[in-house]
Amino acid sequence: MKDASKLSTAPKVLFVEDDQTLGSLTVRLLGEQFQVRWLRDGWDGLQEALRDGWDVLLIDRGLPSLDGLQIVRRLRAAGDQVPILLLTALSAVQDIVEGLDAGANDYLAKPYDAQELAARLRALSRRTVDHGSEEVAAPLSVGEWLLEPSQRSAQSGYGSRIALSPREFDLLSLLAGNPDRVFGRAELAGGVFDGPANESVVDTYVHYLRKKLGREVIITIQGLGYQIGHS
Repeated sequence: MKDASKLSTAPKVLFVEDDQTLGSLTVRLLGEQFQVRWLRDGWDGLQEALRDGWDVLLIDRGLPSLDGLQIVRRLRAAGDQVPILLLTALSAVQDIVEGLDAGANDYLAKPYDAQELAARLRALSRRTVDHGSEEVAAPLSVGEWLLEPSQRSAQSGYGSRIALSPREFDLLSLLAGNPDRVFGRAELAGGVFDGPANESVVDTYVHYLRKKLGREVIITIQGLGYQIGHS
């Protein structure tokens, strides 16, 4: 039986999923821990998401009217930074990267385990609570590049500026903030992505960063993982 007093303070989750069976089951499983509003249409989901008050958005990638990726992109373009967990039946690395680059904080492939879903939503909801106390990070130096948190970009000493995706910036910042440390791929997956990400995604983002900023920006430590390059 639900405890009404506890539920009134539970994180508010907007759930957008058009599958009737999966949607009703998910709402029932999450209902003990979260305040869940379930919508079945992408456009309706976007309009509701733009209203204040949501702690986490749980959005299916394949939706009628407006797909999940478009919802994420439009929210981020509007400056809305509410945490988003993207549900998808597509589990290839490139599909995952596409969702994260669109602005999703985390992803979960279908079929998913209810306990894992709840754990990821709790982690994302804590990010919402802590967001107001976060300080703007100072610029970080990476060889000839200066990372600028306010613009999520890298600027060279020659004046050129390279835009970075949110995940590219987060990965590079984690490495640059710990210049003497070697990070394993699993550790980077857990530190940059909000759930236990596929480690191949880390390799993909390292490739993207090397392509943009040069191969020396991140070095591979054989058998151990990755470390920021030294100038």
